[in-house]
Amino acid sequence: MQLVSSALSLPLYSIAATRHFEQAAAATLPAHALMQRAGLAAARLNLALAPHAQHIWVACGPGNNGGDGLEAAMHLHQWGKKVTVTWLGTQQATQGPADALASHARARAAGVLFSQTPPADFDFALDALLGIGAAPRSAGASPRVDPLSHWLALLRGSPQPVLALDIPSLLDADTGTDLVLESAIESIAAHAHPQRAGARFTLTFLTLKPGLFTGAGRDLAGQVWWDDLGVIGPLDMSPNAWLAGQDRADTTGRDQASHSSHKGSFGDVAIVGGGSAGITHMAGAALLAGRAALHAGAGRVFVALLGSPSLTVDPQQPELMFRSPDALDLTHQVVVCGCGGGDAVAAVLPKILSQAKSLVLDADGLNAVARDTQLQTQMRARAARGWHTILSPHPLEAARLLGSTTAAVQADRLTAASRLAAQFQCVVVLKGSGTVIAAPGAIPMINPTGNARLATAGTGDVLAGMLGAMLAAGLPALEAASNAVFRHGQLADDWAAQHPGQALTASRLAKNHQADLQQQQQHQR
Repeated sequence: MQLVSSALSLPLYSIAATRHFEQAAAATLPAHALMQRAGLAAARLNLALAPHAQHIWVACGPGNNGGDGLEAAMHLHQWGKKVTVTWLGTQQATQGPADALASHARARAAGVLFSQTPPADFDFALDALLGIGAAPRSAGASPRVDPLSHWLALLRGSPQPVLALDIPSLLDADTGTDLVLESAIESIAAHAHPQRAGARFTLTFLTLKPGLFTGAGRDLAGQVWWDDLGVIGPLDMSPNAWLAGQDRADTTGRDQASHSSHKGSFGDVAIVGGGSAGITHMAGAALLAGRAALHAGAGRVFVALLGSPSLTVDPQQPELMFRSPDALDLTHQVVVCGCGGGDAVAAVLPKILSQAKSLVLDADGLNAVARDTQLQTQMRARAARGWHTILSPHPLEAARLLGSTTAAVQADRLTAASRLAAQFQCVVVLKGSGTVIAAPGAIPMINPTGNARLATAGTGDVLAGMLGAMLAAGLPALEAASNAVFRHGQLADDWAAQHPGQALTASRLAKNHQADLQQQQQHQR
């Protein structure tokens, strides 16, 4: 059993792959062995997470996920814990998977207390209701008022800690979609308040699943643990995605650069954006991207503001060099285009797409491409020339590029990112909870770093600048994307650890606040 962290990259497998692997493993083991191992692992983790819990509620479904919970309940009862099981199986226990029925019999024989209602005084709970086999009810179905919906609402909203077995109930293990939002189980959505909920944990079995790490998965799963149940990994199967850990990210920066390096050794980044039209001024977005590129290691950073800019220097970052768009050397600079550019971006994009050998396209640049089929044709032509292109859309921008909806993108983030990568033959960074990085013909990656402090204006501009700096360092586009995204999220995680309860602004994020933290710590000493 291991705690999943951002340190190591790990393979992620779909529901279909997991079931195939489970069947192959079960065929080589004694009957009921996998369920017994899963239940024992869950009980042990329960004790480790909450050694002083007095009353444990184990919510069990009628299938194999419920069987895992029944096994855990039996062990916890035998170890002296007060355990109450609510079970959705038939009273006669004659229907259901054979292994689950066997675990039910073992729990009954051990003297575990079964109840038709959850206990009012539990201080820890196990969610063993649905597992990976859950599916939403059809649209238009009547609202559910059965015990399942009631128990799920309690698990979702409880201020007590909850450990989900394999995957939180009604989380799609493949996509990270919260199936409650697609179901008729209205009481869950109405009464569950995640912001007031207690700690959440998930112990997933055999394989890690993509849905635990993107979309709604990160909130619902909480801290993720993994137990392979003593079975050798599925070496004959390619993963459906990768959890991209720090081992894939080069965070050394200039630490290992030679002493003979000069500013040209680290490349030039040109920021094109920050448009000004009427009463709308978006120069700040371009400045944030420029500052981020500089602090992420670019040798020189040029800022080309669109419209009629009056700004010729950044007082807070005088190292930034201002140029007109026509004065940029697009063929030798990494171009970051779109940050706050507004409609003015469309006029400069044809030249940029046809000349810039390395390009990061963000925000208004993406919207301009989505509206113009000619620009889309130019985008696709870049790959044939061997040029580097990274798109960094948020879900709405991705939906525009795909001719889809934000809901459809969020319903399957891995597929949406891969579709975009194939459509434009470039690297795509689909931002959001569990940012997805995709490239044509490559297994997509999910980034494990970052938190809600990035949900503020300007942090996307900061990421665009960091992406530009990584390209300027000479990294291939996919590697540059995974490095920048990991580092961007890591900065937010470090801030949360050092400044609990405090907001993180984009301007501080752009300056690589770790240096600020070190200075503050030295001052405090």
